[in-house]
Amino acid sequence: MRSKACVLIHGFTGSPKEIEIIANHLEEKGIDVVTPTLPGHGEYINRREMRRFTRRDWLESAEKVIKETTESYDEVYLIGFSMGGLISAFLATKYPIKKLVLLSTSVFYLNVHRFVDNMKQKMRSKSQLQRYIYKIKNTPIRTTLQFRTLVKELTPYIEQIDVPTLIIQGEQDDLVDPRSAQYIYEHIQSKEKELHFLPNSKHIICWDSDKEQVVDLVDQFLT
Repeated sequence: MRSKACVLIHGFTGSPKEIEIIANHLEEKGIDVVTPTLPGHGEYINRREMRRFTRRDWLESAEKVIKETTESYDEVYLIGFSMGGLISAFLATKYPIKKLVLLSTSVFYLNVHRFVDNMKQKMRSKSQLQRYIYKIKNTPIRTTLQFRTLVKELTPYIEQIDVPTLIIQGEQDDLVDPRSAQYIYEHIQSKEKELHFLPNSKHIICWDSDKEQVVDLVDQFLT
């Protein structure tokens, strides 16, 4: 078996681009990185393609990756962003994960239209803004309902988490209510757990103004 690997799971309508900065950093540290793209997701949304898949497909895809990785490596770290954080929390209760990192994890989510309006006003990266507005507008309602059901189904598993866990949340998050992070911290069973709120960051935490701090916190926690 090989030594260490880290699986990073992106968010709803997203792609590995969302957590690319962390993946690149860990690769530089000598950790093998696995960044799957969930079915129907990616940099560019195909409405017809996305409608083909349900929350079950997303979960099965992520679980297959975790199963294969834990069978191939001595130590496996798991990082999840947004919806990927909730999926990661669930998988951490089923597989031998060494450490878990949850970024902007979707437990209590806010209004998508408010998110878009605030992003237009505040976001520094115009290309990143355009990418997310494009994805929100092109996501089928059926798929959004699948996401909401997934959140409802997986949130109870948070209470079963007992592995070392790092939770990072932007205080300016327009899409996930920041109290989600406090809820996770209070309900997990882990003896080793950390909670960090970043005062200047919104939802896309790895691309916002505190991104270097996000990388540093993950680096210190994992390595």
